[in-house]
Amino acid sequence: MPKNDPYAALRIREFNIFLLVRFVLVFGWSMQFIVIEWQVYTLTKDPLYLGIIGLMEIIPAFTMALFAGHIVDQKEKRNLLAVCIAAFSLISLGLFFLTWDKVVAGWEIKTILYAIYALVFFGGFLRSFFGPTIFSLVALIVPKKIYPNAATWSSSTWKAAAVLGALFGGFSIHWIGVDKTLCIIFILVLIALGICFQIKKKPILNPKIGEPLKESLKVGVRFVFSNKAILGALTLDMIAVLFGGTVALLSVFAQDILEVGSQGFGILNASISLGSICSMFMTTYLPISKNAGKKLLATIFGFGLCIIAFGLSNIFWVSVLALFLSGATDGVSMVIRQTILQLKTPDDMRGRVSAVNSMFVGSSNELGAFESGVAAKLLGPVTAVVFGGCMTLLTVITVGVKNPVLRELDLTKDVEAHEQEG
Repeated sequence: MPKNDPYAALRIREFNIFLLVRFVLVFGWSMQFIVIEWQVYTLTKDPLYLGIIGLMEIIPAFTMALFAGHIVDQKEKRNLLAVCIAAFSLISLGLFFLTWDKVVAGWEIKTILYAIYALVFFGGFLRSFFGPTIFSLVALIVPKKIYPNAATWSSSTWKAAAVLGALFGGFSIHWIGVDKTLCIIFILVLIALGICFQIKKKPILNPKIGEPLKESLKVGVRFVFSNKAILGALTLDMIAVLFGGTVALLSVFAQDILEVGSQGFGILNASISLGSICSMFMTTYLPISKNAGKKLLATIFGFGLCIIAFGLSNIFWVSVLALFLSGATDGVSMVIRQTILQLKTPDDMRGRVSAVNSMFVGSSNELGAFESGVAAKLLGPVTAVVFGGCMTLLTVITVGVKNPVLRELDLTKDVEAHEQEG
């Protein structure tokens, strides 16, 4: 196998099955997200209700993250993933019924909203298990020497699914309506569940099975906060996502500012992920291990500039370009962050470390959605987005100055060490 083989991870059959499962799941989840956003704003015409969607998801996702990481480190990963997928199918089925006219005919808008929020809340609980399970499973499928390559392909698959899911979701709303779109999502999740069982059960590498919950969580949190590279990368991404996210307000821009309807809404969503997948694919040929810290800071700074450009634009193609470039810069930062986590996390702590990551970065997406909704309500959507972009720039500058360990981070030696281990 060539030393710098960009397709190294793809030569492993089980990893390809894993990627297929992840693609189908994210494709469906991405569709479901924008369908919910569209439906809620259509019912209320108030951006604050979009922010509440993020709040309903972050509460369980954040509060359950560490517990979920402990469970993942204690359990077999393939079966745990199957349980998560089965639970996800129930959410999709519930949302389908909540948007089917034959079921909700005569229901009050508030009743429908509360039911949607309840399912979103359950989804947040479920996501606290999804992230650590998937992160841990990858490390059990591929050898250590190709972790960076596997992280790149896994992240690229996630973004590719998000591209097509967002694009198809937007067009699907226009073509067949919200309820039928959610029915398709339910079917996709069931397909992913069936494919999941093509992956063999994996050994549990944690030597402390049955370790008390409190001690287990303390060890995981202590490890993350003692590793300056991991802590710096997670902190930087958390603040950038918290203030720089625009996804929660895209339905507002599509309907009220750019006036491009559901098709334009799908294109705006897809442009972000399309930019990410393009940049991620490039990193398989141009590894970013050398001077990774400086590259991380530079890409997130570029992300902030793109968010500001999007907020100020009232021309559709300019907005699409700005979102595409924001996705491209965000894609590189995602690959760097995932590579850091895979290379520097011990096998027996992957669930807990990934759980802390989800608290920092994953939950900040939902909290960012809430922040965006509140800011849009108080300041207006344009000012809210520009403010978020400016906060991202300020964060990058501050972290770059205050955290020299992250600024000087270089992953070359870590990659070479794992290559020697084989």
